[in-house]
Amino acid sequence: MKTLLGRRTRVLAATTATAGLVLLTACTSTDDGEGASKTAAGGVELAKAGQLTTCTHLPYPPFQSEIDGKVQGFDVALIDLVADDLEVKQAILDTPFENFKTGAFLNSGECDLAAAGMTITEERKKNVDFSDPYFNATQAVLVDKKADVTSLADVKSKNVKLGAQAQTTGEDYVKKEGFDPVSFESSDAVLNGLRTGQVKAVVIDFPVVQGWLKDKATADAFEVVDNLDTGEQYGFTVKKGNTALQKAVNKALSDAKADGTYKKLYEQWIGPYDESAAEPSAT
Repeated sequence: MKTLLGRRTRVLAATTATAGLVLLTACTSTDDGEGASKTAAGGVELAKAGQLTTCTHLPYPPFQSEIDGKVQGFDVALIDLVADDLEVKQAILDTPFENFKTGAFLNSGECDLAAAGMTITEERKKNVDFSDPYFNATQAVLVDKKADVTSLADVKSKNVKLGAQAQTTGEDYVKKEGFDPVSFESSDAVLNGLRTGQVKAVVIDFPVVQGWLKDKATADAFEVVDNLDTGEQYGFTVKKGNTALQKAVNKALSDAKADGTYKKLYEQWIGPYDESAAEPSAT
């Protein structure tokens, strides 16, 4: 994966069409000058006045990707709920995924929180504070139908070339299982690796695969042969010690589950409502 210095970050408005992928004036104020307050409703301090700035890594459908000139997805919709409670608008900064492990953009004050379909791990907790988990995720093994494999074990025994997204728990999992996977920078690159024959099988989060298989050409060429229950739960992250924003995120998630908004968004972006995936217990 490219380093921070090797990649130009892009700022996008989450709820406004973004010609040229630049932040538009969808927010009440993006000025840090005199008179612009960075304190949102509930006393939450923000990086920039009038907006909740979210770090993410694009594309990662169905959680976040650019659709019709807008950044949309399940994560985006959930963080919009947090922004609504804070009486501001969400703005999105596209950043390299490796920064999510270190909390670099949170610590520098460039972002208020991070949302990237990110698994809660003890290692990551050393650098960031997680929200309550909002999604249970399993890993899927997607293979070329012509590869003639029926499981991850089959992939290994037949020495089928395997791919995974870099810096993810899926990649970590297969490495622990003795694989030397081809690493791809993004989920789109993983799928392209399959389509172009760079690899014949991949391991990646099952909701991502669900989104891919909605396309008939993809479904005709590839199939899921294994689901790996790795006990993963997704969470949003804030800077270490930012309890006010952490509480605001948790409240928005709790309210959304109580009033049916979460279920509606789940069905819109993920698919048929799976209560076991959608109702992870708080950590």
